[in-house]
Amino acid sequence: MVSSPNGDAEKDAPDNLSLAGDGFDTVVKAKQAVDAVCPKVVSCADILALAARDVVVLAGGPSFNVELGRRDGMVSKASLVKGNLPEPEFTLSQLNAMFAKHNLSQIDMIALSGAHTLGFSHCNRFAKRLYSFSSSSPVDPSLNAEYAQQLMSACPKDVDPSIAIDMDPETPRTFDNVYYQNLVSGKGLFTSDEVLFSDPASQPTVSDFAQSSGDFSGAFATAMRKLGRVGVKTGRQGSIRTDCTVIGS
Repeated sequence: MVSSPNGDAEKDAPDNLSLAGDGFDTVVKAKQAVDAVCPKVVSCADILALAARDVVVLAGGPSFNVELGRRDGMVSKASLVKGNLPEPEFTLSQLNAMFAKHNLSQIDMIALSGAHTLGFSHCNRFAKRLYSFSSSSPVDPSLNAEYAQQLMSACPKDVDPSIAIDMDPETPRTFDNVYYQNLVSGKGLFTSDEVLFSDPASQPTVSDFAQSSGDFSGAFATAMRKLGRVGVKTGRQGSIRTDCTVIGS
């Protein structure tokens, strides 16, 4: 949430540049509305957690209780982002290791990956799968051939890096389990998506979520509650900001 005049806050890290500006604005407006009635009690961090739940519900996904009581952090540096978000070419073991650091299981990780049913990505995050996958096959052979052609049409070589593609080619505006059905069909946008189905260790969970929206919804709600406990600041840690964009405000 923090804005830096030097362009070196967390939101300025390359992995975060695709985050929509109106999303930040929504949280800021919600904070202002809450503070107008009850100032300096509810943190920006709590509002962000509630907003994440609400956008899932508004898009047709499951509702879940959000644990509250967070305080806002006192540090926001772009340099701290790298290594804390999954990379588009991660293997299953790399994904599991990153999530395990935060007490999240493989099932939690697969369920949270289902958030890729919404949102978009820039072409450069998956161009290697289309044009330079390996010496023997420029196109990743695990990609559905028709889907690969669609991606190449939308993302030709040397395309403007700001061009964005929906992560779910089928129902990009609905929070559902179609993401997993896409993986079964070879339509995972990132290698780190498709590996969830291609790796035998995770394939059964993906198949279950693809067939049962109820199983996915339940696992997603559980994983989001666990994710909401990661790095929480309480008591004298952090602060409750007046302005979400300014540390210590």
